[in-house]
Amino acid sequence: MLSPQMEDYLKAIYGVKQREGEPVSTSSVAEILDVTPPTVTSMMKTLADRGLVEREKYSGVELTREGETVALEVLRHHRLIETYLAERLDYDWSEVHDEADRLEHHISEEFERRVADVLDDPEVDPHGDPIPTDALEPVSDEDETLLKYEEGQTVRVKRVRDRDPEELAYLESAGITPDTDLTIEEIAPIGMIRLSLESGETVSIPDQVASAIRVRSEEEPVSA
Repeated sequence: MLSPQMEDYLKAIYGVKQREGEPVSTSSVAEILDVTPPTVTSMMKTLADRGLVEREKYSGVELTREGETVALEVLRHHRLIETYLAERLDYDWSEVHDEADRLEHHISEEFERRVADVLDDPEVDPHGDPIPTDALEPVSDEDETLLKYEEGQTVRVKRVRDRDPEELAYLESAGITPDTDLTIEEIAPIGMIRLSLESGETVSIPDQVASAIRVRSEEEPVSA
């Protein structure tokens, strides 16, 4: 049986892989989990001994198929719990991440199945992140951050970073949530982006917050 800590590492590796590709660096995992690189290196050795990752000296690690399956299962638990808390227990979307982090390692497969059934097998969580299916196939991550787009482009918010409650509260107060259409009016040289929303309102957000928003241009085809 894997410890919750091992599962956290595998989930973190999978998240970095989705954004940056493989191999996944020690420093990227250390940043996500807020631990030191030597601590990550020690855990990577343990995970490699268990056949969950393959280590490449001076490069990083890659998940084995078994390691990826574990990561996807934990991710499915996490995002289903977030959705249940938001939809059935009236948690704010800024509150669900930490609760899900605490619970994701401790639910049974039967509990997972029942939660999915009650929620009618949702495809995304409250932040727009895709929920892996019960087949535990890799999830798609085709969306780019808002920073990748230019003035004049209209994009649709697909997902937002879920780790910072203050950031989520800020985005909600600004009216920026999944499935919101935004038009980039101005990219200022002082690190601010001015956006117009579907409601007709205009908001300005710093680049740091814009990096938390993943969007897709409505002109872009979606891969099958």
